[in-house]
Amino acid sequence: MIRLCPLRSGSQGNAVLVFTENTKLLIDCGISGKAVMSALDDIGIEPESLNAVLVTHEHIDHCRGIGILSRKLDIPIYANNGTWYGIETSPSLKLGKLREDNIKIFPTGKEFEIGDIGIKSFEIPHDANEPVGYSFRYGSEKVAVATDMGKIQESVYDEIKESSVILLESNYDLNMLDIGGYPISLKRRIKSDIGHLCNDMAGELASRLVRSGTKQIVLGHLSGENNHPSVAFQTVKSILEGDGIVLDTDMRLSVASRTETGAVYSA
Repeated sequence: MIRLCPLRSGSQGNAVLVFTENTKLLIDCGISGKAVMSALDDIGIEPESLNAVLVTHEHIDHCRGIGILSRKLDIPIYANNGTWYGIETSPSLKLGKLREDNIKIFPTGKEFEIGDIGIKSFEIPHDANEPVGYSFRYGSEKVAVATDMGKIQESVYDEIKESSVILLESNYDLNMLDIGGYPISLKRRIKSDIGHLCNDMAGELASRLVRSGTKQIVLGHLSGENNHPSVAFQTVKSILEGDGIVLDTDMRLSVASRTETGAVYSA
């Protein structure tokens, strides 16, 4: 069985655990090492059992703690070439020195394995060097992480469809963003094709995914300023129900917390 647990998911920091009995993978570490340790303890996972960290892109809310975690636990960090370049040249990210054999570079789209989990990265539309999402397989089971996307891209849908569990971005409420205090330039960036998914777009994509066989969708990467868990949930719920999907019968919908350890979802 493969499981997914959002340790934290929001604009201020992201870390998602994907794991089987024998393999434990952390997707991003945009929170402190201490917060990761505490979150793992919440779900009964020994930090020393982590096998690797996989990075989606170089933004600090996804990379803040990767250097500390790699040194403390002596585990490898996996990222593609563009992301490694972004990490190493970022003026705001202090990576620190890593052991050479803990730096793992993979080509986007190439499938590989860590332990008993098969991994595939896929391109996502976001304003980073070479941003990716991930799908994970264990036998016939599949889960996926797809956040930080400015639009619904058909190639992303093709990669994550038929996943039993998906952590899906639902970053902002359009009205809250429009009337909020962000500068116009930042609002434009968020709403752009390389920004983030709003609740309505998340609902549209969620509906398609449920029809492809997805049974559990966890809305994640919510903005603390331009969204609220109840707003995201109700918006997506309304779209799903409008398409004839019955919650808790056809699928389960939930929202990942920005500040607390989430539930464990099984494929």
